[in-house]
Amino acid sequence: MSDDAHTMLFVTFADPAAALAAFAEAKELPGARQAAVLRRSAEGLLDTPESWVRGAGTPTVATGIVGGLLGLLGGPVGVLLGWTAGTVLGGAAELKQFQDGAEGLLVYSRDLAEGHAMLIVELHEHDHRPADELAERHGGQLVRRPAEEVAAEVRAAERAADEARGGEN
Repeated sequence: MSDDAHTMLFVTFADPAAALAAFAEAKELPGARQAAVLRRSAEGLLDTPESWVRGAGTPTVATGIVGGLLGLLGGPVGVLLGWTAGTVLGGAAELKQFQDGAEGLLVYSRDLAEGHAMLIVELHEHDHRPADELAERHGGQLVRRPAEEVAAEVRAAERAADEARGGEN
């Protein structure tokens, strides 16, 4: 594969410990943007013991710095207020992105068997081999899907949930 493909990897494991070990390596896959481990207990409860996003916190820090620099015009109090406002705005943007990602994880957890775990990785993939080797090394079953297709499914599930709630948002 020579072209860059925006891909979602879904790797299912019968052993949750193997999913956690694979997660540690998945963060180092070329082009990895984010990863999470979902685990369903024997009682059917869903847990996310690990998650990672490349550059997490960057928007919050960057908007805080910009706000603080703009606040220089108002003196020390302006810096404090600018930093605070910028940090709040950046944090709100990151929270919205996290919530959107969490909804996507829930869509794909519905078929996860009790006692099993799933590693989900979003990446820009040039070559399938590193991910294929990671799944094989840890005994996981890999399913690769285009990120655009996954995003469309998540949006459809969100619309269905909104309609089921009577259109409330």
